[in-house]
Amino acid sequence: MLKSAILDCQTFVFSKLLPNWAKHGLDDSLGYSYESLNQDWSINPVGRIRLLTQCRQLYTFSHACLIEPQINNQHNFKNKLKPLFEFILGYYYKEDRWIFSLDDNLNTKDTSSDAYALAFILLSFSFYYQATRDERAIEYIAKTHHFLLEEMTSSYGGIFEEFPISKEQTRRQNPHMHLLEGYIAAFEATQKDEYKSMIKMLLSLAEKHFFDKKNKTLREFFTYDWQWHPELGYQVEPGHHFEWVWLLYKANQIIPNTEYTDLAQQLWLTATRHGIDNNGGIFNQIDGNTLIATDKEKRIWPITEYLKAITVIPIGLEEKTLRLTQACEFMLQNYFLTTGGWNEYLDQDNVPKKSPLSGTTSYHIFLGITEVLTWFKTNNSHNKLD
Repeated sequence: MLKSAILDCQTFVFSKLLPNWAKHGLDDSLGYSYESLNQDWSINPVGRIRLLTQCRQLYTFSHACLIEPQINNQHNFKNKLKPLFEFILGYYYKEDRWIFSLDDNLNTKDTSSDAYALAFILLSFSFYYQATRDERAIEYIAKTHHFLLEEMTSSYGGIFEEFPISKEQTRRQNPHMHLLEGYIAAFEATQKDEYKSMIKMLLSLAEKHFFDKKNKTLREFFTYDWQWHPELGYQVEPGHHFEWVWLLYKANQIIPNTEYTDLAQQLWLTATRHGIDNNGGIFNQIDGNTLIATDKEKRIWPITEYLKAITVIPIGLEEKTLRLTQACEFMLQNYFLTTGGWNEYLDQDNVPKKSPLSGTTSYHIFLGITEVLTWFKTNNSHNKLD
């Protein structure tokens, strides 16, 4: 039953996962997030502490404070926001740009600027601003935007994946997808037309280069001038199909365009027909030419993107309810642990593979379940969750 499954997922996220990460995953003195924890919630040093990880945690706790104030007051989530924000500013913003990572001793490790991470500056600072009204967040969103425009824009279209720029770097759709997510959040937080213009640019880029209209797939890797990568161009990830479905509908609320919602429906059909295993879960990868699964293992994040896509795709209520119920129950049975931790990987037979808790994964779990909660409350006003 959908309500029961959603309630169990809500309990897992807000009463187990987030409180445990707030207690064990955030440094008591400086407020930053650890990169990785063991399943017993002890620290798992991996040699680097990425800007990306800090931003995903800042986003998650900021958004949580906005939607579940009673639970957040109980666990003091809001008290975690400012120390984490201050740490990001103090340790990662160097010489007017963002650096990629620190080492385990908090010394600078990798000074490159990563477009994927900058996308999460846009996202996390937008939600941090909404949760705290700290105007500095808006200022740094603007600085990040201008850096992307002035230093990382490619003459072939889009944003280079890394600064300093190298023509040898493989072009990827993934950072652009998250830049779209970040600019949607930035526009919603500020209503600035320059961020709306970036949304338009990223949608046009995606339509022109990322989407293979012949096979109705989303390609991942490209050459410098946006040709399919000769070795990696066949790779397709169903999870990213679902993520784009959700983003295309989100963008459509800002810039209505039936071409993009039609495209979302094509991606939905491809991913649901070829990316879902008969025994549950979402394949990591399929071949973009043959549509046959090439990596039948199942990380946790693709099914959270599937949840988000279900909430926006225009299918019948009965089918939507069934898909949401099955996906939530699959996560409860196979991924979520009673400790508040999770299984990051399942093999083809849904057997968990031993792995630590990544500091970037709770963003996926939180947002997937949050979108389902929001959809349920909006569409079941007569039957609210407890």
